[in-house]
Amino acid sequence: MADAASGLVIFDCDGVLVDSEPISLEVLVDVLSAAGVSMTTEEATERFLGRSLKSMSAILHDEYGLATDDAFLEGMRLRLYDRFRTELQPIAGIRGAVEGLKGACCVASSSQPERIRLSLTVTGLIDLFEPNIFSATMVKHGKPAPDLFLHASRQMGFVPHDCVVVEDSPAGIEAAKAAGMRVFAFAGGSHARTDKHRQSLAALSPDALFDDMGELLQFVGR
Repeated sequence: MADAASGLVIFDCDGVLVDSEPISLEVLVDVLSAAGVSMTTEEATERFLGRSLKSMSAILHDEYGLATDDAFLEGMRLRLYDRFRTELQPIAGIRGAVEGLKGACCVASSSQPERIRLSLTVTGLIDLFEPNIFSATMVKHGKPAPDLFLHASRQMGFVPHDCVVVEDSPAGIEAAKAAGMRVFAFAGGSHARTDKHRQSLAALSPDALFDDMGELLQFVGR
């Protein structure tokens, strides 16, 4: 395993850097309900966690018959951003964990660039990553395809073997593995503290499964 001084650590954003998933899922369920699609938060988590807006829209169209036009997506985005500005918090211990890394790091998220930067700005983390922020909008296929992580590693100047990914979703773990990278599954976000979620992560055999960001450095430096 590459040590902290020589490898690249790629962080997902939602649920790894910022505790955004409960807010995002609540907004999504409310918006879908208003559009006539009844879905529980648990169902939304299973179907959409870690996936890009493009992937989510395709699933809603193909499986639920809901066409998510620009007005629908913009309305959901505005509601979400308003809540982020007043409620969003960083994952406990994340600043110390990132500052403790001796090597390079970046963000590779399924979210749009403006959402990633808003999330990191509101939570006071933007200085740790700018300008090394990569979005699924930059590649053809979002997670669970490996495209985003491969794009991030190329842009940062690292080969996949020297990269470690920190993810909280099954789709993200699958993407990291498909990219040929080591992956640490983080289960410390508010949405992830259930046996069912931990089991869904463990079933994919990540290189580590942890719920305290204070443990990250020991995995990366091992």
